[in-house]
Amino acid sequence: MVVTTQGLIRIIPDFPSPGIIFKDITPLLADKEVFAQCCKEIASLAQECDYIAGIEARGFIFAAAAAVMGNKGFIPIRKLGKLPGETISKSYELEYATATLEIHANLIPQGKRVLVVDDVLATGGTALAAVELIIAANLTPTGVVCLLDIPALGGKSRINEAHPDLQIQTLLAE
Repeated sequence: MVVTTQGLIRIIPDFPSPGIIFKDITPLLADKEVFAQCCKEIASLAQECDYIAGIEARGFIFAAAAAVMGNKGFIPIRKLGKLPGETISKSYELEYATATLEIHANLIPQGKRVLVVDDVLATGGTALAAVELIIAANLTPTGVVCLLDIPALGGKSRINEAHPDLQIQTLLAE
């Protein structure tokens, strides 16, 4: 299912750095019906999963709400240095920088099925790093769900090349 944004995504040029076009989802979050519809859709896509993982920061918002709606556990995938205890980390390239994501090690029983959620699929670096963290934690990624896709940046192709059996879905059409 594709949700129409009805102008609920603001385009912010040159943020966070020159040449980047930022897609601000704050108006969408403020619209209770569209926000709920997005979370319900993610929950429905996670029916065969045990957990929903959300990528910091904006993926948290949707993944946590969908996990509650779908009666699933929530796994936070955080930026470097934000998780206490033993972690697994993965560095990756962004459209405009380098970053590192982390997941707790040994907290989720091995082999559990996990749906990965983020807000925007651009180059695919963040989502691919999250999928690889799920695998490194001995969990099974079932798919990636993003609110928006920027097809010109090739993220979907990059993920499909590395993990051809992984389902990648986008919820919003602008």
